[in-house]
Amino acid sequence: MKPDMFERPVSILVGLGFPTEVRSVVEAYRHLSEWPVSMRDVAHTVALKACSAALCGEIEAETARGLFAAFAEKHDLLAPETNVIAASRLWRDRDPHMR
Repeated sequence: MKPDMFERPVSILVGLGFPTEVRSVVEAYRHLSEWPVSMRDVAHTVALKACSAALCGEIEAETARGLFAAFAEKHDLLAPETNVIAASRLWRDRDPHMR
């Protein structure tokens, strides 16, 4: 595995709410770099600096992943896990009141 790869990807929502998986520090850095300047905050700055440090080999990729995930969570970008979606659909299909 490449040193900048995450052990587990971070699933985020992009565009009009389409899920995508961020699998590496490079991908996280790219998403953070494209974040609108007017919406940047401390969480963004910390995550971006962590990704930069990870790319330079100063910190582990998993540390940058955690800070990127925290940024994504703060900004409601985390995509729901597929097993949660599948479970809710299963529950809806079994419950006659939810049809």
